[in-house]
Order: sequence, then structure tokens, then C-alpha cells
Amino acid sequence: DVQLQASGGGFVQFGGSLRLSCAASGFSFDDYSIGWFRQVPGKEREGVVCISGGDGATYYADSVKGRFTMSIENANNTMYLQMDNLKPEDTALYYCAADRRIYCWTTLYDHWGQGTQVTVSS
Repeated sequence: DVQLQASGGGFVQFGGSLRLSCAASGFSFDDYSIGWFRQVPGKEREGVVCISGGDGATYYADSVKGRFTMSIENANNTMYLQMDNLKPEDTALYYCAADRRIYCWTTLYDHWGQGTQVTVSS
């Protein structure tokens, strides 16, 4: 079974940094599209960054380009989201996800981790 376990959220001040982790099992990063998503109450879940399973291309939301970096560590089946220069508008519940689809920039993923809360104070 595909399982995802996100961690690393917390409370941080404006301009601070956090690193989210997502421990994965039951699949290979080489065969799946993977990504980080976020959601705030009353709004739809949105993509933050993803890596396509088809060609390994990485896509970032315009709002996080230059501040967030997604990486993977195959040795321990973990993906990371390094978030720097955080802003209050980054406050959300962050999710990691995986799916067999070739193109990653969508929210229609089959497998989701539980959310981890990120709160950025102004």
C-alpha cells in the first residue's frame, strides 16, 4: 500500500524558514508523480510544487518560486519541502501526495498524507 506521512510543520515568524518532510512507502519516486499541496479553510487545495513521474520535471506555483524548494532522498524514501522567506499568506495545512499519473500539476492525486500545519506570523 502507498503510504505518506508528512511532518515538520509549525509556527514561524515572517521571513523565517521551515522544512517539511514526507516519509513515503509502497512505491518508487521514479514511477510516480509527487508533490506538495496546501489548503486554507474555505479555499480549494492548491499545488505548491510537484515533480512529474513522466519526465522528472519540477513545477512551482508562482507564489512560492524562489522561496520554496522540493527535494527527494531516494535512500530513505523521503521528500522534502524547504520553505524560506515565509510570509503570512503561506499559512495553510500542507499535504504531500503521490500518484501514478505522468503529469503532476493537478490536485487529482490518489494518495495523500495527513496534513501538517504551517503558521506564519506577521
